[in-house]
Amino acid sequence: MDNVRRSGILLHPTSLPGTYGIGSFNGDAYNWVDFLAHTRQTLWQVLPLGPTGYGDSPYQSFSSFAGNPYLISLETLVQMGLLDQAVLDSAPHFPRERVDYGVIYTWKLPLLRQVAADFAGRATPELRAEFDAFCAENADWLDDFALFMALKDAHNGAAWNQWEMDLRSRKKKALDAAREEHAAAVHGHKVNQWLFYRQWLELKGYANSKGIAIVGDIPIFVAMDSSDAWTSPKEFFLDDEFQPTVVAGVPPDYFSATGQLWGNPLYRWASMKRNGYAWWIRRIRAALRLYDIVRIDHFRGFAGYWEVPAGEETAINGQWVTGPGADLFYVIREELGDNLPIIAEDLGEITPDVIALRDEFNLPGMKILQFAFSTDASDKFLPHNFSRNFIVYSGTHDNDTTWGWYRNTATDKERDHFRRYFRTDGHDAAWTMVEGAWRSVANVAIAPLQDLLNLGGEARMNLPGRASGNWSWRFVPEQITGHLSVRLLDATTVFGRDPQTYEGKDAESGGQSGQDQKGGGAG
Repeated sequence: MDNVRRSGILLHPTSLPGTYGIGSFNGDAYNWVDFLAHTRQTLWQVLPLGPTGYGDSPYQSFSSFAGNPYLISLETLVQMGLLDQAVLDSAPHFPRERVDYGVIYTWKLPLLRQVAADFAGRATPELRAEFDAFCAENADWLDDFALFMALKDAHNGAAWNQWEMDLRSRKKKALDAAREEHAAAVHGHKVNQWLFYRQWLELKGYANSKGIAIVGDIPIFVAMDSSDAWTSPKEFFLDDEFQPTVVAGVPPDYFSATGQLWGNPLYRWASMKRNGYAWWIRRIRAALRLYDIVRIDHFRGFAGYWEVPAGEETAINGQWVTGPGADLFYVIREELGDNLPIIAEDLGEITPDVIALRDEFNLPGMKILQFAFSTDASDKFLPHNFSRNFIVYSGTHDNDTTWGWYRNTATDKERDHFRRYFRTDGHDAAWTMVEGAWRSVANVAIAPLQDLLNLGGEARMNLPGRASGNWSWRFVPEQITGHLSVRLLDATTVFGRDPQTYEGKDAESGGQSGQDQKGGGAG
């Protein structure tokens, strides 16, 4: 990443407005990009875009390469001639401010299956040719992923390492028979992926044309129940029955006496090294097709990771194991060039080797302002202790909203420190924090939209450890007001995060944004 001061907003596409129950790549998404451009934001950060399953977490995806069909715009399918408007007119009632994943699963996915079933008869020759080209260009992951999902459907959602052994072990005869038996379902999943990629890359191109880069997110580990683990079992610590022998987690700490047992399979790094980390190179290249910049979650795992024997009920009985370290990033740099478009999520218990790895490759780390007020003036998360090569956030998807933090989550000591540090009475805590991030020396400042909207804990995106209710928050169009636009634009220009200002241009003479031309806001 470059050293230009810039700013942006964290908003997962599921949180966009829209009529059919979940944010998607429809007109509301383009209005959102217009809002970003109008307020001179140059970064839109999203969570992982992969297909989700039980729990709806984007960090437990069925594939590192595929996209989430929930995000496909149904309105666009009508425009393409693949769906009748009458189907949408009879859609069930959906809440505006929440995603009801249960109804989405039972209504939208069957609808998409019908679109795929009707594709041959409804698509134009040009669309059929485009689909065929997509399938050919992405065959290295798409064929296996589509079969994986079809087999999951046929096994009532069971994890792949519970299937018949011939399918688990990918015996050619069994796979050939499965492709024939489930050909319609395989085709349906391929159509979904083509539609996802088609719509997302068009939206990304629109954002890029407005000077907005997409910051994506990939977890360091993959889900056990994923096409990744099924198709590349030798890359993971699995036994002869394809059950994990060790799994990922984090050790006990101040926040949890038993640690966190994530359950992801762990990589055989020695095996990966022998084949030139080919799987990781493919994964990074695929991510950089979807995003302009990639945040790698749990970056510290490349230096050392917590290994827990499979079958443990907590993460207590684990051990630290050395990761691939710089060796992996030398290969990535050789493939992608010196200026790696990677952000290191370096939060948590960080040891000197993690910092050394981050700095050796000049990767920006992260600063979270909500973490800054529990100690004293030496706290590394306080803005006066930053250096430039960092991304500063008011909070992230895992934090409470800043207003929720200030009112409910923070201790009395933290609230007092916050007020004294920012010389405020706390009445406008969220924007005090946002402006503190924008004012800081860090090259990049990002805030979740919830903080810009001054929302409380009810708008929190994720509470780690909570079994349900996560990942469902959405905003509604009328929350994007003229006052918000003026305030965000002013903070961005005053604190030098408008590239036009940074280049010595008048921020108000940079031409009309797409929003100005269309006369609309984010909705």
